[in-house]
Amino acid sequence: MAKILTVVMGVVIVASIVQLIVGVSTKLAQPDSATWLGDSLIKVLGDTLTILIALEVLQNITSYLRRHVVQVELVLVTALTAVARKVIVLPAGAEDKPALLGGLALATLALAAAYWLVRQPVLNPEATRPSRAASARSSLDRDPSAAHGGDDRH
Repeated sequence: MAKILTVVMGVVIVASIVQLIVGVSTKLAQPDSATWLGDSLIKVLGDTLTILIALEVLQNITSYLRRHVVQVELVLVTALTAVARKVIVLPAGAEDKPALLGGLALATLALAAAYWLVRQPVLNPEATRPSRAASARSSLDRDPSAAHGGDDRH
């Protein structure tokens, strides 16, 4: 199931990137819409952050498939990105919704505190090593031939 989910997430990410590129290109091609302030900019930022969140979720799934371990630090970073996206795309008039703003503030504080706790060397001896999120990203970016000791000289 996780492998099928990985393929589905990959298709969704590619489709979202194509849709974002087409939307931005169309907006740039229209001479009367030279301004990127306001709702247009917020929509592009929201779409971009949504793709970033999808990539991080895909990375979480891939990391789980490779190591069979849920990497809490990577999950927390993904959640913090999702909350940041929500704050950025808040519609006008959101200041009239104190429960929403309070909930977002509480979620941000809780996730930041959890991330801080996970990174504490006293509570987590592995926290002195490079971050798990960074090591997961670097392991996904590595050249497969280098991982197996292959020689790429020709």
